[in-house]
Amino acid sequence: MSRPITSPIFFFLTASAFFVGPLEAATENHLPLKRQALLAKSKRKRPRKVTQKTKPVAKESPGGIPRIHAASAIVIDAQSGKILHSVNPDQERAVASTQKLMTALLVAEGGGLDKTVRIEASDTWAEPSKLDIKAGEVYRRGDLLRILLVKSMNDVARALARDNAGSVEAFAKKMNTKASQLGMTSSHFVNPNGLPAEGQHSSARDMAKVAAAAYKMKAIREIICLKELQWQHPNGQVSEFHNTNRVLSSLKACNGMKTGYTQAAGFCLVSSASAGGRDVISVVLGDAKEFVWNDSHRLLEWGLGSDAQTARIP
Repeated sequence: MSRPITSPIFFFLTASAFFVGPLEAATENHLPLKRQALLAKSKRKRPRKVTQKTKPVAKESPGGIPRIHAASAIVIDAQSGKILHSVNPDQERAVASTQKLMTALLVAEGGGLDKTVRIEASDTWAEPSKLDIKAGEVYRRGDLLRILLVKSMNDVARALARDNAGSVEAFAKKMNTKASQLGMTSSHFVNPNGLPAEGQHSSARDMAKVAAAAYKMKAIREIICLKELQWQHPNGQVSEFHNTNRVLSSLKACNGMKTGYTQAAGFCLVSSASAGGRDVISVVLGDAKEFVWNDSHRLLEWGLGSDAQTARIP
């Protein structure tokens, strides 16, 4: 039998911030002359070493579509699902925390976001990026969903998964069932948070499908647009968390979605934007830290301004 809620949760929403808290306390030439003479005698030229830093910045293809650095990518119309542009869209690869969109989709579809979740010890078995929830603490389900999507907490993903399906393993089965229903043919999920796991993978095309489904849910749309989230810990301390999605700040039309990174996956970002009556979703996977934000920004900008009927797709 659950203990009664002993401390209230309260939150304040502005255009870019949300405040939430727990329900129960129980958490970067001038060489010497001799050396110059030796170099002058040599006719061999050393090849220039090409590194990530010397790689030229991609601009645009002849068709006006931004060239990017990601291993795979896709841009779709969020409402119709029409593909506007893609690069290796079916390449199977790790997608890191972007797969938390699937976790969020299942939790939101399950409803009862005002109901409570009592944390269990197994929920805390996650590293890194964790909220440090403790067994016995009680939170509203909707508040856990907010911190999951804004700050990507891995222990929170486990708590929501276990609460939804009884165990992380059972939840993974639900993820795969949902993937099949959405027509995601290149995906297999093992956990709810995207941490490395044998056999776990997806693709840009598949992530666009789950992103489109999540984008259509009001409960998720209201969260992913938040730039900041204030969270009250059980001890009364208040932390301010900034959304991990930097494109929310760089592109006015951007209205959210989800970041991801592991060494195996590289830098990943599923992002969305809306302007002029059009909604678009961009997925970039296997990108580099110095390029992921700009690549996504430019793809969203292009998607909003492109004519889907006449755009040249190389």
